[in-house]
Amino acid sequence: MTTPSLNRIRVWDLPTRLFHWSLAASFFIAFFTAESERWRDVHVISGYTVGGLLAFRLLWGFVGNRHARFAEFWPTPEKLLRYLKSLFGRHPEHYLGHNPAGAVAILLLLGLGLLTVASGWLTYEEIGGELFEEVHETLGDGMMALVVIHIAGVIASSRLHGENLVRAMISGWKRCPPDENSAG
Repeated sequence: MTTPSLNRIRVWDLPTRLFHWSLAASFFIAFFTAESERWRDVHVISGYTVGGLLAFRLLWGFVGNRHARFAEFWPTPEKLLRYLKSLFGRHPEHYLGHNPAGAVAILLLLGLGLLTVASGWLTYEEIGGELFEEVHETLGDGMMALVVIHIAGVIASSRLHGENLVRAMISGWKRCPPDENSAG
């Protein structure tokens, strides 16, 4: 039995990849400088950078390439349940772009990110006293938890589908058998 040749397909465009890695770097810098008064300016600049990147991604979700558009990967409950069930079968559904579980993570990260930036700005402007500071810290911790879940999902999905999703998010290219009926 011969193995089918794999086609290389450009999935992630440069703006999407730059957004992804810039957001990751900015969030980690903001997260790990949060408790230091000495690094407060770095924390604030990183937070504003996160805000700008999220604003870009919201726009890019409507005007970007096919796989970057929200309409392409919007996770309906039916799609999400079908995908999660398929993970326990012999042939999990494969998506060229975001799978439904990844789409949920993306939407949660965008929403939490926007709320974290807004609460950080309110804290920085000393609006609302300690309330928004506590909200900001809680949201930041929630973002970090979601990032850890996202990374675990990328590792699991890479193994289940036999593809290196990290490399794909660096290069923009994914491999796909020519006759594969990808779900997305």
